[in-house]
Amino acid sequence: MNAPAGYGKFLASLKGHIRSAQLNASSTLQRELTGLYWHIGREILLRQEKEGWGARVVDRLAGDLQAEFPEMAGFSRSNLLYMRAFAEAYPDPAIVQQVAAQLPWAHNMVLLDKLKRTDDRLWYATAALRHGWSRSVLALQIAAKAHKRHGKAITNFKRTLPPDRSDLAHQTLKDPYTFDFLTLGMDARERELEQGLVDHVQKFLIELGVGFAFLGRQFHLEVEGEDYYMDLLFYHVRLRCYVVIDLKMGAFKPEYVGKMGFYLSAVDEELRHADDQPTIGLLLCKGAKKLTVEYALRGTNKPIGVSAWNTKLVAELPRKLQRLLPSTVEIEKELEKRSVKKQRK
Repeated sequence: MNAPAGYGKFLASLKGHIRSAQLNASSTLQRELTGLYWHIGREILLRQEKEGWGARVVDRLAGDLQAEFPEMAGFSRSNLLYMRAFAEAYPDPAIVQQVAAQLPWAHNMVLLDKLKRTDDRLWYATAALRHGWSRSVLALQIAAKAHKRHGKAITNFKRTLPPDRSDLAHQTLKDPYTFDFLTLGMDARERELEQGLVDHVQKFLIELGVGFAFLGRQFHLEVEGEDYYMDLLFYHVRLRCYVVIDLKMGAFKPEYVGKMGFYLSAVDEELRHADDQPTIGLLLCKGAKKLTVEYALRGTNKPIGVSAWNTKLVAELPRKLQRLLPSTVEIEKELEKRSVKKQRK
């Protein structure tokens, strides 16, 4: 049977509605389940506080609930203890419904495990909802203390960007940026830092935050027959603009602002689409004095932020000593030998 005219669009529309309904049903179920867990946790708390029930009651309760609801997997002893901790962490049911219940239960378990303060939990819960963080990314952001670094860069965004964009752009940047996945020598140069970040681009993107799309390193621009190369070029999906990152191994210097301003003008002229917002610059330096940065940024009308970065810096060993040390391959072979000997015993 041949499909009637317009059937394809009709089918596509129905599929869209069905998928939307599935997502809504899943979201509703998630909120209901989290609300149920909070209620159970609160009831356990009340009984223990008012009637003096001991910890063993949780063991018995877990067994009885599992026997009554064998099809539900959430009534283990450990999960009941999470429910109790959840209710204790969020005594206000309104907060639970507005924030915590919007997240999968596994995300809430991470928040309970990793954080002690309610304000910190709410910050990460809100950020996870806004950016769609997975549980593993949420754990990484907590480990990196993102709540203490977001929105801390020194910028001139309030003066150079419209109000509806300046706050978002400011909150997008951090200070400091932590590149713990790198190990650099004390005399490492900017190209080595740049290469290390590109070699670990996935971890670098996680540290930068949600929304950054990597476009390239040593990005080439030609202006009046002269060649110029930007350290790193990104596009930020939410800000709808290019982001130029200039890496510095030393502390901030005022002259860096002029060079960055040139890059931003060139990108706006050569790469920016009519629908794109003005390009933003980020100077990543080994250190920065606040007043010096503020004075330097006052002299430009280009949106620029300045942040510090840190990583593991190791002193370079003399070559004679390096030759005496075993290589990574030699260490791995030795470990394999020891493992085989243990198995034989």
